[in-house]
Formats: sequence, C-alpha cells, structure tokens
Amino acid sequence: MAKVAKGSSGLVGDDEGVANELVYGTEYGRVDQIKACLYQALDGLNRGIFGVPSAKKSEIEGLVRQLESQNPTPNPTANLGKVKPLEVGGCWKLVYSTITILGSKRTKLGLRDFINLGDFLQNIFVAQGKAVNVIKFNARGLNMLNGQLTIEASFRVASESRVDITYDKSTITPDQLMNVFRQNYDLLLGIFNPEGWLEITYVDDTMRIGRDDKGNVFILERSKEET
Repeated sequence: MAKVAKGSSGLVGDDEGVANELVYGTEYGRVDQIKACLYQALDGLNRGIFGVPSAKKSEIEGLVRQLESQNPTPNPTANLGKVKPLEVGGCWKLVYSTITILGSKRTKLGLRDFINLGDFLQNIFVAQGKAVNVIKFNARGLNMLNGQLTIEASFRVASESRVDITYDKSTITPDQLMNVFRQNYDLLLGIFNPEGWLEITYVDDTMRIGRDDKGNVFILERSKEET
C-alpha cells in the first residue's frame, strides 16, 4: 500500500496517532472518513490538471488505494446499467486525474491567461455502449465566451472490471473557440483522447475511480448535470 506523509490525513480535531492510523490502515478507517480525507486533499488542486506536488500526489494515491481495497462493487462492468447506488452509467464529473497540461503545452493551448478550464463531465450511455466526455472552457480573451470540447467514444466490456474504449469523434463548439484551438487541436485531443482500456477500481453511490492503460488515475463524482 502506498504510504502518505505523516500529518497529511486532513482529519480536523484528531490527534496525529488517530490520523495516521486512518491513513495507513484501511481496517481502521471507514469509507466515508477516507473519502472526506480525499476530498480535503483534493481541495484547491483544480483537478490536478496543472500539476500536483509529489508529496500531495502520494497522499492522494494512498487514499485512493485505501478506497480501492474497500470497493463495494467488485464486478463493476456487471453493474453498468443497473439501478443506483452501484450503477456505472449516467453522468459523472471529474474531480481529479493524473493527466497534466504543463509547460509549453499549457502555453500553446492558451491555458495560462487566455482560456479557463471549466467542468469535465462524462455521460455513459450503457445501452448504446457509448461515452461522451465534455471539457468546458471559458475564453476570457473572447468576451468570456463559453464553449466545450466534446469527445464521443465507444466501449465494450473486456472483463469484470475493465472496458476497452475506442475513440469515435470530437468537436469544439462554438466556431470561435475552434478557431482558437485549430492550430493545436491535435495536441488538445491527444491529452484528452480516452482510447485504450479503463479499469474501474471503485464504484459506490457517489464516487467512481478508474485507472487506464497509460497509468493515469481518475476520480469522478456522480453529477446531475447533463452533457
């Protein structure tokens, strides 16, 4: 199990011994407590998209592994379209991933001063075997223009916990935003293209965790918003 820096559990009011007991031993920590620590660790990180300090990244990984060890849905692909609380289908919002946009990539995409990133949403349509990822943008340099990148993909069940994902198509709307990204569209798509496989390592009524073939970790929370 990945360890976390001492004192970084985020448990307010608990002494260090109790906090470390929760972080290092899943047998002492209830799932809701671990999730509370995880959300506190994620606070202010902007989904990790612009990088996370190594100590903080290790802390998050340790908490993720604890949740994965207590996964209430060991066969998530069998629950893709079943009723809540354990269904995988529906709309989800990204709260953290290890995908990053750093250095020259961030500059080329205008994500320093010109464009802000909004919500990252994923809608899973189980019956159709489709997933739609939406990354929302706000362009300060275009009178606060709102737009989005939409990526459509197909998936098929590969195992009890894994799905294989195939990229179908993508669009950027409105046209003004596409004009901004046109020169670096392949770069943008390369960052967010979901093609490959995804291992669903944790699902409960409010949270889903996955790991892909590129080594990335994704933490999503259930959302009522539609893509």
